[in-house]
Amino acid sequence: MRVIGKIHRSEGFFSGRLMSVLGNLDWVQIISILALLSIGELFIWSIGRQVGTPLALGFYVKQLQWCAVGIVCYLIFAFSDYRKFEILSFAAYIGAIILLLAVPLAGVEVYGAKRWLNLHYMRLQPSEVAKMALIMALSALFANRLFSINSFKCIFLATATVVLPFLLIVTQPDLGSALILLPIAGAIAFVSKLNWKYFAFGALALLLFCGAFTLNELYGRPLLRSYHRARISVFLNPEADPLGKGYNALQSKLAVGSGGLFGKGFGEGEQNSLGFLPQSVSNNDFIFSVIAEETGFAGAVTLIIIYMVLIYSMLRCAAVASDEYGKYLAAGTAALFFSHAFVNIGMNIGLLPITGLPLPFVSYGGTFVMVGMSCCGLLQSVYRFRNAE
Repeated sequence: MRVIGKIHRSEGFFSGRLMSVLGNLDWVQIISILALLSIGELFIWSIGRQVGTPLALGFYVKQLQWCAVGIVCYLIFAFSDYRKFEILSFAAYIGAIILLLAVPLAGVEVYGAKRWLNLHYMRLQPSEVAKMALIMALSALFANRLFSINSFKCIFLATATVVLPFLLIVTQPDLGSALILLPIAGAIAFVSKLNWKYFAFGALALLLFCGAFTLNELYGRPLLRSYHRARISVFLNPEADPLGKGYNALQSKLAVGSGGLFGKGFGEGEQNSLGFLPQSVSNNDFIFSVIAEETGFAGAVTLIIIYMVLIYSMLRCAAVASDEYGKYLAAGTAALFFSHAFVNIGMNIGLLPITGLPLPFVSYGGTFVMVGMSCCGLLQSVYRFRNAE
């Protein structure tokens, strides 16, 4: 009887611990992530079936493998104490810089740009790793008690921390990913209560830089590459070259607009299946167009609401974090996901120039899934330790 009693007490202890752990998780975040991953996997499979080539048919399997890797990364970070990663933040940042420096030397060139490292069993995009590393490094810097947030030393170090990966990513060239570093830094600086005069000074400096840059592009020696200039001109007037430079932008808008209220049905989108929407990027850059055409306005809005819920969970995490480091991690991650979703959807509906930023957890692409899941895992840890002293 004593043995049976011990067994029952042991079972009660473990079931109690399990319920305590499960009850302490941010289920809003978990459900949002699983919904986005499922939607992405479903439409990547559908797009591959429509295209019909062996390569396209295999994309959903590769994405499923990346999702599995991402879930492992998520669990590792979620069930670790995020505070232990604070001292490793600058090591992660240095590692990301080394990866970026390796790209020009050993990178794989795709469509005229070197942005990936071929690790034989996988292709890694260091610019995505740099985004998470920057979030961690800036969070650790602003949370460090040795630095006064509004001191020149801290602002200089923070600026240098952003500028170095920014320049390395621009030279790949990958202007879209480089620009994402700016809202990440801005969100963390805003939450850190940086004095408003520095934001005003930064905004003025940015305006002056943009003005000088524009004048240089028009009357001086252009710094932008030819395809950057083409993207901007196409964004301003895609009808000027409907069969050339403006083709992708116009077909994307046609796909979104033709979906109507409830869409043409899953797997029945004509823009992708008939090849009008570029099939080489319909499962990553333009997957929102496919979703909008097949599920209509209702499906597109539902997808946007899921992103809003996920970002809400991140901002809530920042609000309840027990320390400054966790608060900054959550703010930076929220800025990362908002910027990616906003830019990708914006370019699909013609509000922004076309760039290669993936739609988080929906677009095909392994590195962002792994990095994004790791960031979300860190935030889950922040939420779990929200009541810690």
